[in-house]
Amino acid sequence: MSMAEVKVKRWGNSLGIIIPREISEHDGIHKGDIIRIDIIRTKRMDGFGILKGYPKYVKEEDGHEEFW
Repeated sequence: MSMAEVKVKRWGNSLGIIIPREISEHDGIHKGDIIRIDIIRTKRMDGFGILKGYPKYVKEEDGHEEFW
């Protein structure tokens, strides 16, 4: 059993994943095999919207003169 992090892609009206060659060779997976997968969704990390869903930035009021 192997583990890989892969990207879900659109194939027509469906979604699909690609099993990396190294994993298919290691685990002996071939075209037509029936396999079982566990899906664990991770947070999406791309350059845009990386903080989407987090609270908005709020500028602190001045008042920390003791640190300057």
